Amino acid sequence: MNFKALLGAVAGLALAMPAAAQSTLKIVMHSDLKILDPIWASAQISRTHGYLVYDTLFGLDGDLKPQPQMVGNWSVDPAGLVYSFTLRDGLKWHDGAPVTAEDCVASLKRWGSRDPVGLKLMANVKELSAPDAKTIRLELARPYGLVIDSLAKPAGVVPFMMPKRVAEAPATQQIKDPTGSGPFMFKADEWRPGDRVVYVKNPNYVPRTEPPTNYAGGKVAKVDRVEWVSIADPQTAVNALENSEVDALESVAHDLLPLVEKRKGIEVQRGAYASQYALRPNWLHPPFNDPKMRLALGYAIDQKGFLDAAVGDPKYWRPCKTYYGCGTPLASDKGTSGLLEGNVEKAKALLKEAGYDGRPIVLLQVTDLASLANLGPVAKAQLERVGFKVDMRPADWQTHLARVMRKEPPEDRGWNITLSSTGVIDVANPITSLFLNSACDKASAGWSCDERIEAMREAFALEPDAAKRKAIADEIQERALQLGTHYPLGEWYSASAVSARTKGWIRPPSTTVFWNVEMAKR
Repeated sequence: MNFKALLGAVAGLALAMPAAAQSTLKIVMHSDLKILDPIWASAQISRTHGYLVYDTLFGLDGDLKPQPQMVGNWSVDPAGLVYSFTLRDGLKWHDGAPVTAEDCVASLKRWGSRDPVGLKLMANVKELSAPDAKTIRLELARPYGLVIDSLAKPAGVVPFMMPKRVAEAPATQQIKDPTGSGPFMFKADEWRPGDRVVYVKNPNYVPRTEPPTNYAGGKVAKVDRVEWVSIADPQTAVNALENSEVDALESVAHDLLPLVEKRKGIEVQRGAYASQYALRPNWLHPPFNDPKMRLALGYAIDQKGFLDAAVGDPKYWRPCKTYYGCGTPLASDKGTSGLLEGNVEKAKALLKEAGYDGRPIVLLQVTDLASLANLGPVAKAQLERVGFKVDMRPADWQTHLARVMRKEPPEDRGWNITLSSTGVIDVANPITSLFLNSACDKASAGWSCDERIEAMREAFALEPDAAKRKAIADEIQERALQLGTHYPLGEWYSASAVSARTKGWIRPPSTTVFWNVEMAKR
């Protein structure tokens, strides 16, 4: 057979062979995606999007210890002042360009201007530079013990790496270019807000060789395509899973779990890490610019009422007063005596002492997330029984997020109280906790403002002795409870439901990840 004939035969064989079927994972997420910038917004859905398309310099492993991710190796000088990070080989952006140290420096600076942990880190950085294409040099003005922990933080505003051209945008401005270097690529041409979000496998991603564990190790994309399908009604979502129209539900309403647990071919997975409900007052406007009014909230709250209404089944919740999450190294009952137990008389006395004038309290309620929807009515009832006049404003999650960021007065599209849920890993110490940030204009929404809390948070970050750090954390909790930065409403566990067609799910704290997930043939 001559050469041309051989080529023809090979081509004919290729045409005759069936194309390999693409594997597609369809999942209903807890919320629709509308904000693509995970640095601009700390919303969980934007963070989950971030973990698909971006990567991080470090990631927490199964023991919640930082491990190199984009970094190949790193070192710190004996004085603890100069850190040097070398990027590992094979890192590329989705457009094919190599990841450079300059990209990472720009990304860290943008993150560090927005995130409370990043702000603390950058306040101690003397210089952040890129001596060459693969080396990041971080020089501190003084020793700071949380450098690697900060770069590995998994929640809130995560230090995702972006191309320099994207990361140079101010953190106060949303980016629109979703180019990353992660295991999946965002399909902007298939994005339909309110309908679906699509990601496809990044063929050029080079995963680490270690086994995957939480946010560390090899992030191997084992499906070709991930589709987030929007189904607002919880029962309709369950029906879609039962009918094999979708393969997973990120979050199942707790009242539907008894039904789902009985279904053959469906596995219910309880989250390994708890989340903390919290009530946050807005310090900028009356009446909660008065610390006595904020403290009245702490006495008015009865945690059990929130947990019963929002979760129901006690195996998925527990009362917990500590700011840092029950079972964590810093968990403490300091300053909690008498608070969060529904002390109506004490709350009424504080309202009278503060001279509450009866103005309506604008309470924000999220309506389209099962885990949050019932918190608003409970808060309204508990606040009204102590004498507050409450104006509850229901809204979907995305509209709610936009309003929470506004600093205008409550009567002008602002707010007085918001309710939220945060992974316990996010609040496990005074630095990672968004709500303990009391840096006034640089604080998270609620804008708590207290120089003493900020000084103690700084002391915590700089203190090398674990026992002394614990004592500082106790002091911070005591003061923050009295001042009312926020009030925990108890802890709860989410539950997801996945088809038996899927396997390999990794369940890290704070978000859902899609590497290592496999699909059986339909």
